[in-house]
Amino acid sequence: MRHAFVTACLAAFVCLAGPAATSAQTAVENPTYVSIAMEIDVNRPAKEVWDTIGGYCDIGAWFQMDCRIIAGTDNEFGAVRSVANEVLVGRTEMSYTYTQPVREGTPYNLYHGTLEARPVTEKTSKILYTLVFDNSMLASDEARAQDMERRRATFTQALQNMKILAEGGTLPPRAPRGGGRGGRGN
Repeated sequence: MRHAFVTACLAAFVCLAGPAATSAQTAVENPTYVSIAMEIDVNRPAKEVWDTIGGYCDIGAWFQMDCRIIAGTDNEFGAVRSVANEVLVGRTEMSYTYTQPVREGTPYNLYHGTLEARPVTEKTSKILYTLVFDNSMLASDEARAQDMERRRATFTQALQNMKILAEGGTLPPRAPRGGGRGGRGN
C-alpha cells in the first residue's frame, strides 16, 4: 500500500513538474554551443607533464602572463585566478575545468575550458585543451568562424608552449602586445 502511494505521488510530481521544467526560458534565445578540441603529443610521462603545466596558475608560464589566485585556495574547487577571473569548477588527478563569470553588460557565453594531461605510453603523453562556449551573440557565421579560428590559434600556441616547458625547454620572450584589452579568455 505504501509503495503504491509513493509511486502515485512521484507520478503526480513528474506530471506537474514536467511542463514547468521544460517551459523555463534561457537568457539566450537560440544559443549555438561550440567546442574546440585541441591536443599535442609530449615526450614525457603524463604525471611529469601535469606537474609542470597543471597548476591552476601555471597558465602564467605557458601564456607568458601574470597569474595569481585572487580568491579561494590554489588548485581547489572555487579558486579564482586573475586571468579573466576564471573559477576552477572541476578537477581530476591530471585535469581541471574552469569557467568565466557572468560580466555586467556582456552577454554570457557559458565559456568553459578543460586542460588535461593523458598518458599514451609510460614515457609519452598528450596534452588536451578543450573550450566550450556559446557564440550565438556574434553577428554572423563569418564572425563566428573568425572567433573560432582566433581562439584555436591562441590555444594552439599555448599547447606548443606547454610542450616546450613539459619537455624541459624554455620559452622565448613574449613579443610586446599591442593596445587591446590585454589578457586572454572570453
